[in-house]
Amino acid sequence: MADKPDLSIVIVNWNTSAELEACLRSIGDDSIRLEIIVIDNASADDSIEMVRREFPGARRIENKANLGFAKGANQGIRSSTGRYVLLLNPDSEVKPGALSAMVRFGDENPEIGIFGPKVLYPDGSLQYSCRGFPTVIAGFFRNTILTKYFPRNSYIYDYLMLGWDHSEPRDVDWVSGAALVARRELLEDIGMLDERFYMYCEDVDLAYRAHERNWRVTYFPLATVVHACSKASSKNPNRMIIEHQKSIFRYFRKHHGGRASTWLLVPIGLVIRGSFYIARNERNYLRYRLGRLFRKDEPRVQGQISGKGN
Repeated sequence: MADKPDLSIVIVNWNTSAELEACLRSIGDDSIRLEIIVIDNASADDSIEMVRREFPGARRIENKANLGFAKGANQGIRSSTGRYVLLLNPDSEVKPGALSAMVRFGDENPEIGIFGPKVLYPDGSLQYSCRGFPTVIAGFFRNTILTKYFPRNSYIYDYLMLGWDHSEPRDVDWVSGAALVARRELLEDIGMLDERFYMYCEDVDLAYRAHERNWRVTYFPLATVVHACSKASSKNPNRMIIEHQKSIFRYFRKHHGGRASTWLLVPIGLVIRGSFYIARNERNYLRYRLGRLFRKDEPRVQGQISGKGN
C-alpha cells in the first residue's frame, strides 16, 4: 500500500477558470507527497473541462449546485487522505518551497492544529490573514465611517494584529481560510467546517473550536501564498455581502449567544453595515454605467465591485 500523501490540497471553485489554472500551475513540490482535490460548485465556465484537460492528476468533485464554501471544502476533506489538509482559494498562487516548508513546520510542532502562511496581494503588499477574534466594538470600527475619524483605534489594531511586522511565526486567534493548513488529528478531534456557514467565518469558527480543545493556531510567514482576493465573490457581490453578514451573526450566536449584545447590537450593526456595502456597490455600478454612456470612445472596463468587507 502506497504511503499517504503529506499534504492534501483542497480547492473549492466557482467560475474562476483562469485563476484556478494559474493556481494549479503554481503547485509543485517534489520533496513532499501531494494530492490535489478540486471541488467545483456548478461553474458555468470551463473550469472542469480545463482541470480535466490540463491537470488529469487532480481529483475532481463536480457538484450540480453551488453548495457554498464550507460544504464544498468538507467534501474535499472527506475524500482526502493526507496528513495535513491545505484549504486553498482558486485565486491564489503558491510560492516555490511553501508547501514543503509548511509540512516541515507542522511536523516540528505537533501541538499546532491550524496554521497559515504569509499571504500577499498580487502587488506584493501584505494581506492581514491572521487576526484576533471579532468583537462587537471592532465591528463598529471596521470598514465604517468611524475608521475615517479614528484610524488608529486600538480595536482595529488588535483585530488586524497591526502592532507587528508579520515576519516571524506567532500564535494567533485565527488564520484566513484562503490558505489554511489543518492537521488531520485536529479535524478528527474537533470536526470539519461548520456547514451552516455558507460563505465566510467558517475559518474563524474552526479556529475558535481548536482553541477550545487546546490546539495552537499559528501564523507561519516562512511560507508565502499570493491571493488575488474575492475573484469569485465579486461575480455576485451583493449576495456575498448578505451571506457575510449572516455568517458573522451565526458566529456570534454560536459562540456568544448568551450575551445581550449578540441579540441587540450585532443584528443592528450588521444590517447597517450590509446596507452600506450594497449601497456603495450600487453607486459604483451606476458610475460605471454612466461612464459607458458618456464615454463611448473609451475602453469599457468595469471597475472592481467588492463583496468582501471582513
